[in-house]
Amino acid sequence: MRKVNGYVAPAVFGLLLGAVSAPAAERLVVTLTNDLPLSRSSETVVLDARETARALATDDMRRIHASDEQTGKNLPTQSVDLDNDGVMDQFLFQADLGAMETRRVVLTAGDLRIPKAGEYNAYGRFIRERFDDFAWENDRIAHRTYGKALETWTLEPLTSSAVDVWCKRTRRLVINDWYLTDDYHHDTGEGGDLYSAGGSRGCGGSGIWADGRLHVSRNFVHSKVIACGPIRIMFELTYEPWLVEGRRVAEVKRVTLDAGQNLSRFESEYLLAGDRDVLFAAGLKNAAGSTMRVDKTAGWMRTWESLGGENGELGCGVVFDPSALVEVTEADGNHLVVARAPSGQSASYHAGFGWNKSGDFANVADWDDYLERFAKRLRSPVKVSVKAE
Repeated sequence: MRKVNGYVAPAVFGLLLGAVSAPAAERLVVTLTNDLPLSRSSETVVLDARETARALATDDMRRIHASDEQTGKNLPTQSVDLDNDGVMDQFLFQADLGAMETRRVVLTAGDLRIPKAGEYNAYGRFIRERFDDFAWENDRIAHRTYGKALETWTLEPLTSSAVDVWCKRTRRLVINDWYLTDDYHHDTGEGGDLYSAGGSRGCGGSGIWADGRLHVSRNFVHSKVIACGPIRIMFELTYEPWLVEGRRVAEVKRVTLDAGQNLSRFESEYLLAGDRDVLFAAGLKNAAGSTMRVDKTAGWMRTWESLGGENGELGCGVVFDPSALVEVTEADGNHLVVARAPSGQSASYHAGFGWNKSGDFANVADWDDYLERFAKRLRSPVKVSVKAE
């Protein structure tokens, strides 16, 4: 498993629990403790799937149910096979936590349960029919990035590894429907493709920082879906090697987005000749008339811009590990966070957006508050313990 640069990821982005060693139990009680004086919605908890299944004496993760002990409410669950060997590695569930709250979630083995389409709140896929896009979404936001075929499209070719934005004001999943009708460049009542990433970094694209310059890959050439809902979409993109100061650089980027969140986690594994640290840059497009704010201590940077006319206003953001920060700068029409990834570790950060017509953010102050809270959640993971009963 890859190493992760910098700060400790919270439960919402992959806390792995230790083994539960006990005879088969009727139930497992998972105790969640939030030490922050702020609420945490859609907190994703990740358990070791094999140990969880062994403790509950089942060989099928789809038979494991999660419920809130206090309310009895059933919670969404998902299993993930990280290495495609047919064996599930992670068991996920989501819960809401109030400020300074401790909550207990009960896991039991029961009837086989397969989520229905309407229960999916995270999804993504390779879009062959649209010049090899890869698009991903949850109940809050949607993104896409560009595949190799777009570089040679006769009508509007584009070479870019930017992260594009699709604005949503619906909780339902829209990728398939919007691509099907091919009429998403204006607001249809559910949102639309109202943002132009072009050759910029868009909303969270990255690159190598060397000799005071930004060096970026071309469009991705291969994609692999690792997990696809109902809670989490996780996939990898592979890019052709490119030259940085005469050295070949290869990149595999892993992207993870959970239901209920406005930021994806990006992890780029850069392969360079020699054993050395990597300086990488995560960027946001510097649009005309936009404003930028950065809090280096808390670890976040954002832009806020008008999308023109009745399309509203959009905030993009990057949340990063302050201890890895090298500088905040501008290059090639982008605001950039330059950070250091030690040799052998992934270059990691979170990025995403908020739209003032989504119903979640009224203005830039709301977006700033969201990023501040998100950064605090990263620094203070939910405490998780498991007990067999």
